[in-house]
Amino acid sequence: MQAGGTIEAEVATEARWLPSLPLVLLGAAVVICALLLTVPLTLPLGPMYWDLVLYLDAANRIGDGQVPLIDFIAPVGPLGYWLFAGFDALFPRAHPLLTAQWCLFAVTAPAMAVILHTVGRQSRARAMALLLPYLAFQILPINVEHYSFFPGTDGFGIYNRHVSIVLYVLVCGLLFLRGPALAAIIGWTLITLFMIKITGFLAGGLVTAFALAAGRIGLRLALTVAAAAGLVLIGFELATGLVSAYLGSILALIAINAGGILPRFVQAASLHLDIVGAGAALVLALLWLDRRDIADTALALRRQPSVASFIRLLDRDVAWLAVVLAAGLFFETQNTGGQAFIFIWPVLLMILSRWLGSGRRGALVVCGLVAATAIPPAETVLQRGARALMAQAGYAALPNQHLGRLGQVSQHADVMNRASAMLDIYAAHPATFREFTAREMLPSPQLYSELDFQASWLMAVDEGVAAILAHEQASGRRFETIMSLNFVNPFPAVMGRSAPRGIAIGADPFRAVPKPDDAEITLAREADLVLYPLCPVTVANEALRKIYAPVLTGRREIALGRCWKGYVKAS
Repeated sequence: MQAGGTIEAEVATEARWLPSLPLVLLGAAVVICALLLTVPLTLPLGPMYWDLVLYLDAANRIGDGQVPLIDFIAPVGPLGYWLFAGFDALFPRAHPLLTAQWCLFAVTAPAMAVILHTVGRQSRARAMALLLPYLAFQILPINVEHYSFFPGTDGFGIYNRHVSIVLYVLVCGLLFLRGPALAAIIGWTLITLFMIKITGFLAGGLVTAFALAAGRIGLRLALTVAAAAGLVLIGFELATGLVSAYLGSILALIAINAGGILPRFVQAASLHLDIVGAGAALVLALLWLDRRDIADTALALRRQPSVASFIRLLDRDVAWLAVVLAAGLFFETQNTGGQAFIFIWPVLLMILSRWLGSGRRGALVVCGLVAATAIPPAETVLQRGARALMAQAGYAALPNQHLGRLGQVSQHADVMNRASAMLDIYAAHPATFREFTAREMLPSPQLYSELDFQASWLMAVDEGVAAILAHEQASGRRFETIMSLNFVNPFPAVMGRSAPRGIAIGADPFRAVPKPDDAEITLAREADLVLYPLCPVTVANEALRKIYAPVLTGRREIALGRCWKGYVKAS
């Protein structure tokens, strides 16, 4: 009896522990990532790596007391930059790309813990099925889009990945939680989305509005969440003026990027046709298989309108799938990279749990289309991540002396050799690249996504830092505030200097730089040194020089190595 009782007690103890396994795995993943942030890791260089500099520049500005969207123009909301700045201070040795990717754990891990705790009490398998995709996409700094033969990590599309992961958490909550826990998740994620990127907030708002219409959220609960979120935003506005500044920047960017929305939907659908096509086919299959029930419910609603009938019509698999697909497609109309449509997985899990093994007519077709919709983003991210990890063993490190953590990258030796050669060509043949600029062309249509360009740009920055330090030593003058007429400005961050207020980070003159007013020009004139890149001269850099031409008036022009021209403020 005693032995039997001991066995029963052990089984009971194990049974109590097992439902918490997803929480244990979540906690372990967070701890492991935190430990890796204490190590100066080298990552394989990927396309458009220079986008990462936005986060370094923003963190450096925040450290100087600048406030995003008030003291400098940013392409998206401030939360991602604040999170990065906080984690960067906690983990000063971490690779900045890992910091940018994993800082989002601070907002998504607590919400996922609530979801996993609730779902795990009902079905541990379902909790694991929600956890594993979340961890894969949250941990790997990899997009579903790829631009290069040689594998690498993605320094671009970071805030798009952030939005997709938060939307994943929101959809999990809407489908599998009820009551106060759901209210907390909705409020938490929608505020997060608003503060990361407005299009993510609109996509999340669309899904949440549908959940309200489908009866997943009570009206009283919805009003409570809206009131709480409103109070938070009002508090932000009263304390900092941030919300109005954010909305103003959104309107300014909309004015710059005004254009037809239909071509963007077509482009987004074509870029992700594997997911959109399979998802649309699944919508059609579910509509066909449920056509009788849908028709009967619609007729009953027409004969005798009621809230219950309306909810029964909306709260079904096909409607959820269609709405989340539409939200994902809308979000992707504004993106050039990210983890597109990953937040459709909770809906697919709900569909799979109802059809797998059900014996219903068409179950095989439904399960096959679920797999066809779910596999592409997961397969792409996991495969690209594994390739990057394996290939890095044979890569060559980027040669540099002054880039610090930004320069902790590697790539295939052929890429590094070509980057060095291209730097020589840029410097030796400036007239060729000025001709490209005069014709408003890039030397290559995909120049910024080419690995050798990103590597040569980093080499040029390293040379620029060395030239600035040499000039300072020779002249006895230190440049405290540095501005760059380039897409990004890494110099203040890597040199421990400051950037002028009123300047955009991510300075795309055609999409993200509103015409500066007199106050912004006055602030920019405070820069001790303005840099103009020469390796190579491009249409965008020349456009920035024209935009900020008043800032250059009265400055002394100096050569800073072969790749940079400096405009020095009069003493």
